[in-house]
Amino acid sequence: MDSANITIKKGKLGKLKVVRQHLLQHYEHQPLISCLAGLYSCRWRRYQRQKIEPGDWCCTKRECAFYPVLVATFCFSFVFVYLWGEAKNDYNNFDWFSYINLGIWFHWCIVLLVLAAVSFSYILLLLILAMCLVSEGQQLYLHWCHKMGTVFVLILSVSVLVTITLMWNVQWRTVILSMQFTAPFLHVVALVCMILVSWPVALYTFRLNKKGTVTPVMILVPYLALLIFLFFIPLGMYSPCVREEGTLGPKPALIGHRGAPMVAPENTHMAFVKTIEYGGDGLETDVRISYDGVPFLMHDKTLTRTTNLWEVQPEIADKTAEMFTWDMLKTLNSGKWFFESKPFYTMPAISYNDRKWAEEQSIYKLSDFLKLADQHNKLVLFDFNRPQEHHPYRDSWIRRVLEVILNESKIKPHLTPRDYKIMWILTDIFSAILISLVFLLHWWREKGTSCDSGSTDTLTSGAYSMFGTKLNTMPTVA
Repeated sequence: MDSANITIKKGKLGKLKVVRQHLLQHYEHQPLISCLAGLYSCRWRRYQRQKIEPGDWCCTKRECAFYPVLVATFCFSFVFVYLWGEAKNDYNNFDWFSYINLGIWFHWCIVLLVLAAVSFSYILLLLILAMCLVSEGQQLYLHWCHKMGTVFVLILSVSVLVTITLMWNVQWRTVILSMQFTAPFLHVVALVCMILVSWPVALYTFRLNKKGTVTPVMILVPYLALLIFLFFIPLGMYSPCVREEGTLGPKPALIGHRGAPMVAPENTHMAFVKTIEYGGDGLETDVRISYDGVPFLMHDKTLTRTTNLWEVQPEIADKTAEMFTWDMLKTLNSGKWFFESKPFYTMPAISYNDRKWAEEQSIYKLSDFLKLADQHNKLVLFDFNRPQEHHPYRDSWIRRVLEVILNESKIKPHLTPRDYKIMWILTDIFSAILISLVFLLHWWREKGTSCDSGSTDTLTSGAYSMFGTKLNTMPTVA
C-alpha cells in the first residue's frame, strides 16, 4: 500500500515537473515576442496579439494583399542602394550638376547615399521581423505607420531610379559591369537568405489546411522555383579572371591619372614612365580608337589642346580625334604644348634632359601602354570612349579594344574563374542539404504529433518556432 502511494506521489510530482517545464517554455520567449510584435505591429501587450490557429494562414486577406508591395519595395530599394553605391566614382559630377542647377554647393551625393542605405535597412528590418513573428506562430499585422513608410520608400526608390534612367543612363552600365565582381557574393548571400526562410516555409507547408484559401502548394512552389533559379543562375554569370593568381600588382595606393601630368605631358610614354619612377601602383588613361581601328590614348575629343595639329593642319584642327587614321596621328607631336600652355600653376622644375624628352613625345598606342604596364606589373584603369556616328568601329569598338588587350599584350584569355565554380557548387550542395534537413525536421515533428493525438491542440503543441520553443497550448493538470 505504501509502495502504491509512493508511486502515485512520484507520478504526480513528475506530472508537475512537466507542467512547470511547459509553463517555462510558454513564457520564456514572451519578452522577445513582445519586442518583435511591438516593433512590427506596435502591439506591445500580450492581449493585443493573436496566435495562428493550426491550419490557418499567417495573416488576414487584407494584410496579405499588402505584402507584395513590401517585397517590391525591398527589391527597388536594394537596386537603389546598390546603384548609388556603385556610382561613387561619379559623386563629384553629381555634386557639380546639383550646384549648377541649385546654386548651392553641398555633398548631395552623400545625402542620397545615406537616404538609400536607411531606406533599404528599414525595409529589410520589417521583413526580418515578419519572418521571426511567423516562426513564433504569431499572426502578422503591419502597423499603418510602417505601411506609409513602405509606400514612401517605394515612391522614393522608383522616382530616383527613373530619374537616373532618364538623365544619367550611363550609370546602368556601371552596375552591369560591377555585377561581374559582386554577383558571386550576392549569390551566396541570397542562398543564405533562402536557408533562413526555409524554416517558416517548411513549418507552414506541413501545418496549413490543404483545403484552405492558402494551400501548402501555393507556398512551396514559388519557394522551390526561386531556389532552383538561384542554384543555376551562376551559369549565366560572367566573372572573368584575366590574370593568374599572384601576378596582380599590390593593392592600389597611388594611381597615375593620365600618368604624371605635372611633370610630363599627359597620356604619353614619358608620363607613365614617371609614374612608375615615383612608385605608382597603377596607371589610368583614356582610350579612343582611330578611323582605321588602332586604339590610342587621348582624353579630349579633339587634338587641339595636346598636339601640334593646329600648327600642321589648322583647317582640320577641330576634327574629332577618332576621325584620323593612325598614320596621321603618329606624326603629331604631343609634348611641346606642355611647356607652352603650362597646364598646372605649381609645376615643379624640370631638368634639361626631361624637357628635351618631353618635347619629343608623340601620341601613345594602347598596345605599347599595356606592354609597359605589364613589364612593371602595374594595375591599369581605362576610360573607354565610344566613337561618333559614321565611324567604322562605332558598333565594334569594345571588341576591337579587347582584341588589342588580349592579342597584343601578355594577358592570357583562357583563364577561367575556377575558384568561384568550386565555391558555387559547394554552396549549392550545402544549402540544398540544410534546406532538406529543415523540411525533414518539420515533417517528422508534425507527423509525430499527429500520430500521438488527433486533436488540434496536440498538433499545435507539436509545432516548433524558429527559436526552438514549442508553440503549445496551456496544459492542464489532472
